[in-house]
Amino acid sequence: MDRLRDRVSVGMDRSVARVALSRPEKYNGLDLDMMHALIEAARRVRKHRDVRAVVLHGEGKAFCAGLDFASVTRKPSRIVRGFLPWWRKGNLFQRMCLAWRDLPVPVIAVTHGYCFGGGMQLALGCDFRFSTPDCRFSIMEIEWGLIPDMGASVTLRDLLPLDVAMELTMTGRQFGADEALALNLVSRIEAEPLEAALAFAETLAGRSPDAIVAAKALLRDTRRGSERRALRRERRLQLGLLMGANQREAMRAKFEKRQPLFKRR
Repeated sequence: MDRLRDRVSVGMDRSVARVALSRPEKYNGLDLDMMHALIEAARRVRKHRDVRAVVLHGEGKAFCAGLDFASVTRKPSRIVRGFLPWWRKGNLFQRMCLAWRDLPVPVIAVTHGYCFGGGMQLALGCDFRFSTPDCRFSIMEIEWGLIPDMGASVTLRDLLPLDVAMELTMTGRQFGADEALALNLVSRIEAEPLEAALAFAETLAGRSPDAIVAAKALLRDTRRGSERRALRRERRLQLGLLMGANQREAMRAKFEKRQPLFKRR
């Protein structure tokens, strides 16, 4: 595992990447170095063409307890720089979470202990969330007189009705994994979610990498907008797959009753 800024560990196990928040003594609280390290980790995964799925988890007793305010507020000028430049699609804080959503491959977050504030927004930026039964969740920014500003305006609208999103954001109340599952904020509850996530990632890695990338692009890109646009996007992605070598290999392997040998994405 490579360590980035002594905050995030990145490892490649064949076609599955593991990314770990590595600040366990602070319950993986987010400081500015960890935010930069998470963006660097996502950039590294994107460049690694053999990676077909990512598992993002936290070391120690918690996934992430949220923003480390004591550390972050020590250097206010760095906070201001994090919001710049204004014309970019996302600032430092937003890119830290949405970089995982924007990766072409599926990303599975594994939550345990605490998943609060910025940690919650980081998990929401992933495609799937596997949780321990006793994990606690909260959109906690209201306790600091703030709103969630790390991409929650993008991710929450895809998962929650407006009134539920407003209630959780305005109260900052804590809730458990069972309620998170009922609200679609987690995908699965597992006694050993890291092992389950790695097994799921291996399953995804065994499929055509082109089809997995196209499936994520299709369902992400067509979540909003007209039916005409969605159907046009569907057609274009499917034509691209039909002209690709991995689709032909998937068919041959199916007919020959063997494991497919796919090319890198």
